[in-house]
Amino acid sequence: MPAQTPRRPVPQPRPTDHFAELLLAVLSGQRPVHSMLRHTAGRAYDELADLAERGPLRTRGTRPVVRDIGYYVPREGALEVFARIGAGDRLRAMAFRLEQGHDLRWRCTAVELGGPRPPHPHDR
Repeated sequence: MPAQTPRRPVPQPRPTDHFAELLLAVLSGQRPVHSMLRHTAGRAYDELADLAERGPLRTRGTRPVVRDIGYYVPREGALEVFARIGAGDRLRAMAFRLEQGHDLRWRCTAVELGGPRPPHPHDR
């Protein structure tokens, strides 16, 4: 019987990378907004729906990709993330906040794309 080599655990993507890809897929029209329902909390779903409606990362030709990701840890269980999104020679900035729930799952609690956020309808 041949000796079995120990299996290495498959590395899991960092939550920053995973969410950057999920958000990019929605904002570029590759995935529907409702695919983020279980991955968002608070106003983030509404913010994402508003952004996605405008199709800010939809392109003709070159598909947008995440070029770079950075993050800041304001407290345990929270990450403030930025990502540079590239499509051809164009770059856009995306920022989002992740918070870890009591169930240890990360959820997006805020998302912005390349500029100031318009007032939320509930704030008026």
